[in-house]
Amino acid sequence: MTSTPPSADLRHRLDRARTSAAAAGVDALLVSPGSDLRYLTGYDAKPLERLTCLILPAEGVPTLVVPGLERPAATASGVGDLGLEIVPWQETDDPYALVAKLLPADVRRVALDNHMWAEKVLAFRASLPGVEQTLAGEILRELRMRKTPAEIEALRAAGAAIDRVHARIGEWLRPGRTEAEVGRDIYDAIIAEGHVQVDFVIVGSGPNSASPHHEVSDRVIQAGEPVVVDIGGTNAAGYCSDETRTYAVGGPVPEEFTRFYDVLQRAQEAACAHVRPGVTAESVDAVARDIITEAGYGDAFIHRTGHGIGMEGHEDPYIVAGNALPLEPGMAFSVEPGIYFEGRHGARIEDIVVVTETGVEALNLRPHDLRLIDG
Repeated sequence: MTSTPPSADLRHRLDRARTSAAAAGVDALLVSPGSDLRYLTGYDAKPLERLTCLILPAEGVPTLVVPGLERPAATASGVGDLGLEIVPWQETDDPYALVAKLLPADVRRVALDNHMWAEKVLAFRASLPGVEQTLAGEILRELRMRKTPAEIEALRAAGAAIDRVHARIGEWLRPGRTEAEVGRDIYDAIIAEGHVQVDFVIVGSGPNSASPHHEVSDRVIQAGEPVVVDIGGTNAAGYCSDETRTYAVGGPVPEEFTRFYDVLQRAQEAACAHVRPGVTAESVDAVARDIITEAGYGDAFIHRTGHGIGMEGHEDPYIVAGNALPLEPGMAFSVEPGIYFEGRHGARIEDIVVVTETGVEALNLRPHDLRLIDG
């Protein structure tokens, strides 16, 4: 379970969201369980088939519509301290009609959170005939993308916790063990080192290191193989970690691998150094990509350079060609170029960084060198 931010911070978020909605010509935001609801209210509601929905009008008092059996949990979350009215509905009620009734009488346009279930979106369409629906992400991402000092501190703590897990990889990673066995040990360590939830564990050995989202398998790790370890979790403050390092296990890796790993390390470090206020998200991608391409490995760099991080592991801003967004202080994202040769081997180096007033702060501090772990 994650902790709840102070009520003053949440009220400020609600006010900013309301102001942004009005500026966007939206009469109300409709927000279902997920990271947007947690961001705005601190309530980590269960995503159920029964409707839970925050009604945040551009003008007026916000309302939280909840299933009757979830009212105690909503009350215990402290949302009442934010000036929200909690309105329960019972099993035979139509919650979508209830939301429609609670909206301003002259509502013309509502924004639904981007991750609302399709069945709920369609139910709102039926209950709000003639009301235009749009995505709330266009509004909320502008708020969530710029982290406050308290949010950055939560991300810093998450980064330090996942650093501690990577520092212990030598305890578990060795030839003769399966990826799944190593993954289970890492899973336990993610919790032990300061997270309340494990979000993912990737242990890609040998040819599996060339699959960026491989996770784990029963493959036995062999001596002289590279192993990509990409891991992350969520801490008690509700913020995520994400860090990748590549290891050599039980002996030297092939010379070809060492050559392209040196290029990868140079590209990742140059991209991190490029980060500062005013440069664009796509320019960070270009710095890493140009170095890798000039070395002859461009076709082997098959994904974007990074993704934003906060209350979700992947959120805005995305560090990718075509995103001309100028970076601003408080934006947090990964810098994680990779080089992959399908069926043979691959490598990735990833740090979470935050844009500061004058440059960049890395939240992951483990060495980037290819670390040899003896068998």
